Amino acid sequence: MKKQKIPFGTEEWCSKTTNCISGCSNDCKYCYAKSIAIRFGRKTPETWVNEEVNFKALNQKIKKIEGRIMYPSTHDITPTNLEISLQFLKKILSVGNEVLIVTKPHLEVIKKLCDELVNYKDKIIFRFTIGSIDSEVLKFWEPNAPSYEERKQSVIHAFNSGYQTSLSCEPVLDDSVESIVTELQDFVTETIWIGKMNFLKARMKINGFKDELSMQKANELFEMQSDEKIIELVDRLKDNPKIRWKE
Repeated sequence: MKKQKIPFGTEEWCSKTTNCISGCSNDCKYCYAKSIAIRFGRKTPETWVNEEVNFKALNQKIKKIEGRIMYPSTHDITPTNLEISLQFLKKILSVGNEVLIVTKPHLEVIKKLCDELVNYKDKIIFRFTIGSIDSEVLKFWEPNAPSYEERKQSVIHAFNSGYQTSLSCEPVLDDSVESIVTELQDFVTETIWIGKMNFLKARMKINGFKDELSMQKANELFEMQSDEKIIELVDRLKDNPKIRWKE
């Protein structure tokens, strides 16, 4: 009997991922895409923040596929690349694809996307990444990404604009995930995904964050995400129908 493949990573969310930018100005300390780009010599820890258009990807022919396409998966949609991202998204959507837009949202970006993509509203799900309710925590782990309040307002704006909305609390960055759920679940039409940090120290070292404070914060995060504490969290949220647990 053929062993059934268990969905892993982005396969839990979509059938295909696509990107048109190399680098990301968010410069998240735990970023898997940054660590891969550095390992293969495409970027350095210093040049990762420079967002460069991948014209080969941007100009590729897009076909209609079964399932949903996730954009982006190795960078974010920032004010710097917003116009290019809009161009690419319209290209994907115009042939009938369903799209999962994943972002640590800038409010100006979400307002523009909601306005420009209104004709494709039924084909879009926004998934907003929020790992903490504390903007100082977000600032430490995701140095150039938006504050909690800006992300919250982005969720509310997309919801009020009639789009499908969801949250990704992955990776969880502290012990405030239940507060995120409480504050934002009424503005979520779909699901709230919760997941632990993966390969944290290894990625941080590759990404250039080997200082004592960063390693200390990593150890504190490991303690917050012990198996015992995660099991307790699962038990407390088990009756919430919107909650999903990342692999």
